[in-house]
Amino acid sequence: MRIALLAPPGVQSLDIVGPAEVFWEAARRLGNPNAYTVQVIAGSADPVLGTGGLRFLADRHIFQPDEPIDTLLVGGDPSFETIDPAIVQWLRRRATNVRRLGSVCTGVFLLAAAGLLDGKRVTTHWECAARLRTEYPNLDIDSDQIFIRDGNLSTTAGVTAGMDLALALVEEDYGRDLALIVARYMVMFLKRPGGQSQFSAHLAAQISGKTKIQQAQQYVLDNLAAPLSVESLAEQAGMSVRNFARVFRQEMNMTPTEFVDAARLDAARLLLEDGGKSLQQIALRCGFGNADGMRRAFIRNLGVGPGEYRLRFRSAWAGTNHAPSSHSTLNRP
Repeated sequence: MRIALLAPPGVQSLDIVGPAEVFWEAARRLGNPNAYTVQVIAGSADPVLGTGGLRFLADRHIFQPDEPIDTLLVGGDPSFETIDPAIVQWLRRRATNVRRLGSVCTGVFLLAAAGLLDGKRVTTHWECAARLRTEYPNLDIDSDQIFIRDGNLSTTAGVTAGMDLALALVEEDYGRDLALIVARYMVMFLKRPGGQSQFSAHLAAQISGKTKIQQAQQYVLDNLAAPLSVESLAEQAGMSVRNFARVFRQEMNMTPTEFVDAARLDAARLLLEDGGKSLQQIALRCGFGNADGMRRAFIRNLGVGPGEYRLRFRSAWAGTNHAPSSHSTLNRP
C-alpha cells in the first residue's frame, strides 16, 4: 500500500515523521518492506521547511504525473500563513481516487479549503477549532476527540494523534497483534482509539502548576474507590475548604468534584476497553459504588451507558475482521 504524506510549506514536522514511523515499523515487523510504501509529497520541487528547523526533501511533488495512492494523509502548517491554491487543486483531484483520505492536526484546513469536508464530522487540535468553525461553518466539528473517522475520511487532533490514527489504520489492514507490537516498540498507548477525548484527568493533573493542587489531584488518581469529598481533598492539600475550592477552580477551570468525576470516568473507560472485568467490578474499583451509579455517570457525561461504550471502543481495537500475520518477524524485539 502506498501511503502519501502531503507536506505543505511550514508543516508540523511530526505530522509527517510520526505516521511515517508507524507505517515503516509495521512493514518491518511484517518482514515485507512493500507492505507500506511511504512517500512524502510537496507543493514544489524545493525542500520543505518544517517545524523544529527540519527540512524535508520530498519523494515527489504535486506537478509530477500522478501515481496510485492508497492512503493520503495531509500534514498541517501551525502558522496558518497561506494555503497554496495549487495544493488545494491537487487535493480536489487526488481525493477522488484514494481508498483513504485524512488530515493530521491543522491539515484539516487544507481539506476544508478543497471542499472535501462539507457535511462531514471532523476534528482538529483543540486550539484551532474555533478558527475552523469560523472559516468553515458548514462542518460538523468535534474539538474533543483524538481522531474521527467518517467513512473513508479521517481527521485528527494534535500532532501525536496522527500516530494514533496511523496505528489504527495498521490494525485495520493487518490486525490487532501487529498494531500492539508496533505500539509497544514505539512506547505508544494502544488504547487511544478515535472517539477518545483530547483531555483527561491525568493530563489535567500534569498541567497544573500548583504543588498543593497537584498533591490533591494525585491523591484522587491513587484513591478512586475512596470517598473523595472536597473536604477530604482540601485536607490532602493542607488548605481550607473554601480556599482549596477557589484555587482549584482558578487553576484547573473545573471544580474538585468535576475533577473527581472525570478521573473516575477516565479509569472506567480504560477498564471497559480492556474488557476483562465486569461492570460491577469496574464500578467498585473506580468509586461509583455500583454498576447503576456508573451507568448514570456515563450517560450524564458521555451520552452512552458503559455497556455500549465497551462494545463501541473495545471493538475499535479488538476486532477480528483482519487475521493477524503469522510472519515470525512479528516476534522480533
